Amino acid sequence: MRPEKTEKNPKTATQSFEAELFKTADKLRGNMEPSDYKHVVLGLIFLKYISDRFEARHRELLKQGYRAAENRENYSALNIFWVPLEARWTLLQSCAMNPQIGQLVDDAMQALEHDNEPLRGVLPNEYGRPSLNKVVLGELIALISKITLNEKSGRSKDILGRVYEYFLGQFAGIEGKRGGEFYTPSSVVRVLVEMLRPQPDPTQGAIARVYDPCCGSGGMFVQSERFVQEHLGNKGNISIFGQESNFTTWRLCKMSLAVSGIESDIRWNSEGSFHGDEFQDFKFDFILANPPFNISDWGGERLRDDHRWEFGPPPPSNANFAWLQHIYHHLAPNGSAGVVLANGSMSTNLSGEGEIRKAMIEADTIDCMVALPGKLFYSTQIPACLWFLSRSKKSGKGLADRCGQILLIDASKMGVLVDRTRRELTAEEIKRITKTYHAWRGEADAGEYQDQTGFCKSASLELVRENGHVLAPGRYVGAEVIEDDVVDFGEKMNRLTSTLRLQIVECRRLDEQILSSLEQLGFEG
Repeated sequence: MRPEKTEKNPKTATQSFEAELFKTADKLRGNMEPSDYKHVVLGLIFLKYISDRFEARHRELLKQGYRAAENRENYSALNIFWVPLEARWTLLQSCAMNPQIGQLVDDAMQALEHDNEPLRGVLPNEYGRPSLNKVVLGELIALISKITLNEKSGRSKDILGRVYEYFLGQFAGIEGKRGGEFYTPSSVVRVLVEMLRPQPDPTQGAIARVYDPCCGSGGMFVQSERFVQEHLGNKGNISIFGQESNFTTWRLCKMSLAVSGIESDIRWNSEGSFHGDEFQDFKFDFILANPPFNISDWGGERLRDDHRWEFGPPPPSNANFAWLQHIYHHLAPNGSAGVVLANGSMSTNLSGEGEIRKAMIEADTIDCMVALPGKLFYSTQIPACLWFLSRSKKSGKGLADRCGQILLIDASKMGVLVDRTRRELTAEEIKRITKTYHAWRGEADAGEYQDQTGFCKSASLELVRENGHVLAPGRYVGAEVIEDDVVDFGEKMNRLTSTLRLQIVECRRLDEQILSSLEQLGFEG
C-alpha cells in the first residue's frame, strides 16, 4: 500500500500575501457567522476594486481635461463602472474610524447601483445594521486598503482579483458543506477548462459561447477567460452565459465576474434551470458545470415528458441524469461539455439511470470519463468524476476520428493533501490528465496517445457493452504495475518466507516474556 502524499503545494509570494490578509481579516470576525462575514468582506473588496479601476482611469482622463474625465462613455468603453464621489474608496478610507462608517458604506453601495444598471440588486447593503461592529468594519477597510501597498498600479487589478478569489475559497472551507455549494475548487475547474479549451473555432471566426446552468460564484467563467488570455487569445472572443437559483450566490457571481472584468449574461430565478430555463432557445459551444450531487427534491415528477429527456426521463429521486441531458440538449452541433457528478453516476442502475447511461453511450455522446480522487470538495466527501460530452467526435480541424470510442482516465489516486480533510490536484497532475485527453483527440501539440496501465484506456463501445455500460475507469485501465511486480516470484516468496520465520520467532519470545512477567506477579498459567 502506498503512503499518503501529504506535502503542500508550493505557494507564491502573492498567495502568501493573500493568506496573511485572510488570516488577519478572519481574526476581526469575532462572533460573526462566516456566512454573514463573507458578504461584508467580499463587498468591501469589490468596492475597492471598482473604485481603484475608476480612479486610475479618471487620472488618465484628467490629463485630457475635466470634460473628458466626466464623460461616462470614456469609462464604459473599457468596461469600467462609473463611481460617484461618495462611493470612492479614498473617501471611505479617510472615514474608516467614523462611527457612521456603516451608513457611509451603504450609501456608497446604493450610489454605485444607482449609476450602474448591471449592479442593480447585486451589492450587499447592510453595513449600517446595529449588529455589525463598526470598529471591526473600520479595521477591515484599513486592512483592505493595504492590498495595493507597494504594488505597481498595473498589477493592482490582478492582485485584487486574486485576493477576491482566494477569499471565496477560504470562506467555502470555513462554511463547509453550505459554503462549498457555491464554490468549485480551482484544481477541478482547471481540469475542465484545460480539457475543453473554450475558444472560437478559427475556421469559423465566430465568438464562442460558454454556459453554466448552475454557475455558483462564477469560477468556471473566470478560469475560461483566463485560459483564453494565457493562450494569446482575446477574451472578447468568448461570450459568457449562466444561471443560478440561489439569489445570494447569484450576487456573488456577478461581483466575481465584475472583479475579473468579465462581461456576461448571468440570470437568476428561484425555479432554477430545470423549471425556469432562462436560455431554453440557446445552444452553446462549451458548457462547464458542477451541479449539486444526487439532488432528490428537484421536482422531476412535474417534468416527466420534457423535451430535453432525449435518452429517457430521469428519476424524480435523483437529478444527476437530468443535469446531463439538460446540458447535452443545450450543446451546439459541434459543442462539448464537462460536468462534475458523483461517482455513482458511472455505474448506477437504480430507477432507470442505467438505461439512460446506456442510451447515451450507444448514441456516442460521451467523449471521456475521469475518475477523481476523494476529498477534493468543500461541500461533500463523496468521490466525484468528470463527464465530457460531445456532439461530434468525428475527425476534423486536425483531430482524430474517435467515433465509437470513449477515453477513460483513472485519476483517483492523484492529489496531495492540503489539510486534514481536503486535497488538490497538482499542476503536474492536471497537465498529465489534460495532455492525455488532447493526445487521444489527436491534437498536434500533445504527442501520440497510448493506453497506460492503471491510468488510461481508449475503450471501444463493444468493450463498454461487455462491461454492462459501466463507465468507471478502474474497470478498464487495469492495475498499475508497481516496481515490486517485476521481481521474480520465487525470489519474492523466499524473502517473504524468511520474514515470516523471523516474525514467528519474535512472537514466541514475546509470549515467553509475558508468561514470565505474570509468574513474577503471582499468576500461574
